[in-house]
Amino acid sequence: MKVAGIITEYNPFHNGHKHHIDEAKKITGADYVIAVMSGDFVQRGAPAIMSKYDRCFMALENGVDLVLELPVCYATGSAQFFSLGAVALLNSLGIVDFLCFGSECGDINILNEAASLLYNSDESFQKSLYSYIREGYTYPAARAKAATQLLKFNEKTNRSSVISNIISEPNNILGIEYIRALQQLNSPIKPFTIKRHYAHYHDNHINTDNNHTDLISDENKSDIISSATAIRGMLENAKALSDFSSVKDSVPQNVYDYFANNHYITYPITIEDFSAVIKYKLISESRTELAKYLDLSSDMADRIKNTDIQNLSITEIAQKIKTKNITLTRVYRALIHVLLNINKDKIMEFKGGNIVYYARILGIKEEASHLIRKIKKSGKLPVITKVGGSDRQLDTLGLHMLSQDIFATHLYNQNLYAKFKTTAPNEYKHGIVIIP
Repeated sequence: MKVAGIITEYNPFHNGHKHHIDEAKKITGADYVIAVMSGDFVQRGAPAIMSKYDRCFMALENGVDLVLELPVCYATGSAQFFSLGAVALLNSLGIVDFLCFGSECGDINILNEAASLLYNSDESFQKSLYSYIREGYTYPAARAKAATQLLKFNEKTNRSSVISNIISEPNNILGIEYIRALQQLNSPIKPFTIKRHYAHYHDNHINTDNNHTDLISDENKSDIISSATAIRGMLENAKALSDFSSVKDSVPQNVYDYFANNHYITYPITIEDFSAVIKYKLISESRTELAKYLDLSSDMADRIKNTDIQNLSITEIAQKIKTKNITLTRVYRALIHVLLNINKDKIMEFKGGNIVYYARILGIKEEASHLIRKIKKSGKLPVITKVGGSDRQLDTLGLHMLSQDIFATHLYNQNLYAKFKTTAPNEYKHGIVIIP
């Protein structure tokens, strides 16, 4: 039996994700696919547009066999934390043979080379990186410049210009971080990558034609792939079903049926729905207290306290906090960490221990139920299928990590009710998603 792992958000699920699942099975020869998926809050610093259980159901209906929740402290973290948490979870299951991820370059050899070059030269790279940050560059820009400088003085590769170019693309960066995490954990899991086609990560338009001959494989030329960013934008701004009918060709039919049947009943949820709570915390906590949250520096805390946020939206607040060397994404992540009480000291404590402390199952196909038994036999983590009783399975750090996940979902559900008057079961009553 061969098992492929994938790391994802499905925010929301679309044809590109279906292609990824199908290709993961094809190129690895895997019999099963296990997905580590972000819960109700995601890496770009926002709530997921729809609940983790709805997105889990979509995944299971479209080729995934088992869905595990990535703890929220990692799901909302930087690329490095996000990757480390997800890879550590897959590695600890004891049954995963491959990690398959998307990338812009589609070349696992160049990604391996980049990971080894950058992170085996960690001391000089970090020194150069922070020198550029002090000059006022954002972290991504500083990372690219530090990598370029390192490559100029490295004689072990003849592909320095290629490596330098791939550092700026978001999925390449994640891929490099996945490989770095595998190396750090001395994991036997073998990485594979699939080249992203057609829709770029940040594309904000819906694709409605298939005149791109490089779309995907020959047998799937009729599939249309739009980015999750574009699909979210359409769903968030739609007032009626007709307003988002153009996304129909970009998602599997069962996903579109969910969109059509649940719009303004169970979704969309946006960061503005949490505005009152976020602003309450920003106002009520001191500069020192704010600076303890992950991704929130003392300079950012000062900017928050020097800004009159009373009549501003969260989007407007984020723009006020953003500076030349602080990206907007980092600001949003910091605000989500304030909302969810995720602080720097605790995540460093998590990272310094087992990294992850449990395998929380969100959903599974009936025919793959034996995977749970294999994980319990071969894995290094407690397997959680019910939140109730987890205190008998977990140590203190594990309970704290799980409590963050539970709090995040209860807060998400509260906003679901406030916005749509839709009641979702709390985490102690919600069972795992099971499909035939």
